[in-house]
Amino acid sequence: MTTRDELVQQIHDERATWHALLAEIGEDRMEEPGPMGDWTFKDLAAHLSVWGERTLARLEAGPAGKTPPPPWPVAMGSEDEITDWDEVNNWIYEQHRDRPLHDVLTERDRSYERFATLIETMPEDDLMTPGRFGFDGMEEKPLVEGDFFGHLHEEHEPSIREWLQTR
Repeated sequence: MTTRDELVQQIHDERATWHALLAEIGEDRMEEPGPMGDWTFKDLAAHLSVWGERTLARLEAGPAGKTPPPPWPVAMGSEDEITDWDEVNNWIYEQHRDRPLHDVLTERDRSYERFATLIETMPEDDLMTPGRFGFDGMEEKPLVEGDFFGHLHEEHEPSIREWLQTR
């Protein structure tokens, strides 16, 4: 089983991997369409930030805490009600597409530190008890066994790598 220290190290390693990806892309290309169809890398970074913030808000609420409202309009529905996630992701895109690149990257970077600090200060029971947090596939796992970075690596990194190869 993963320990608190190992999860914190994983978060720091992921942050370093993110920085390496940023360096590989280069700021001059971050606002070009391509890595996600019409979306730019900046758009993707904003997308990842919103979903990361959603996870952090849920963790900060604690296992018995009230579920924070989603970042999208309530009229779109709860996570259990939504059938068209493209609509949610398009809403996220529209909300963030005009933000400055620096602001988007800074927000994403700060989320890594916020996540590490949260894990470092969380009660041991919250980290190690299976099912303590029942969201994002954690219904039967302890928090330290969560896959917090798979969305980037499994769903987005392959298309980013493909886009980079077309340089």
